[in-house]
Amino acid sequence: MGLTLCRWLCRDHSWRTSGPSSRSSSPFQPLAVTPPFRLAVLLDSPPASPASPKSCWSHTHHSPNFSLSPDGTVAQRAPAEQSTDGARGAEGEQGGLHVWEVHWDPAERGSHAVLGVSTQHCPLQASGYTALVGGDAESWGWELGSNQLWHGGVPRGRYPRKGTGLGEQEAVAVPGRVLMVLDGDAGTLGFVVDGCFLGVAAWNLPLGVRLFPAVSSVWGGSHITLRYLNGGAREPPSLTSLARLSVRLSMGKDRETPPALERLIWDVPPGLK
Repeated sequence: MGLTLCRWLCRDHSWRTSGPSSRSSSPFQPLAVTPPFRLAVLLDSPPASPASPKSCWSHTHHSPNFSLSPDGTVAQRAPAEQSTDGARGAEGEQGGLHVWEVHWDPAERGSHAVLGVSTQHCPLQASGYTALVGGDAESWGWELGSNQLWHGGVPRGRYPRKGTGLGEQEAVAVPGRVLMVLDGDAGTLGFVVDGCFLGVAAWNLPLGVRLFPAVSSVWGGSHITLRYLNGGAREPPSLTSLARLSVRLSMGKDRETPPALERLIWDVPPGLK
């Protein structure tokens, strides 16, 4: 029954991970693609606790020009000329599907503001202004200002990719909130903006290698907030999660599910989940 429902969700509900800001007012709406059902269920599930250690930047793996908030969730870059500075998350993942939320004010980005993932070997500081995340073979990054993808120090094309509606020379302004999606089993990286899943940004990420959320910045005073939203090992989603997603899709994702219905969906006896 679960697999049948999965196929029905993917076939008959070519939906976008919509939210209040993801309607026609968003330039990313026409660029969205249908998310895999595992991701759709994950995005529709209650988020992990904000106190999760996966929501923290590493206290040791960041440039000296970065400092962290007391709880470790905010990385702030000090003013520094002719320097590009990076920071990695405190915990990485080497399998499963995982979603992080990053808040980075567009007014605090400047040039070469890059978001992505890296191994523990990616450098965290470089002279001059450059795309540090994606600047070597150990990292994969999305430059938010130009929409350019980077890996191995080489630009890999704009994202969302041409063919989804984005012209070769165009760049779309990325808002302050971005979701980053790492599939450690498939070796892919993608992003969700304005509630729209934009498809796979990077393929062939190393399997069985721990990958960390990572950023690099050249803007003095930038504040970058990390939060781990949800994730888990590769396994079929529970019937409860699929049923909840089905109900919310049928009602319209822009409508709040009534509290009584939320309780009915989630408070299922363990033997029936």
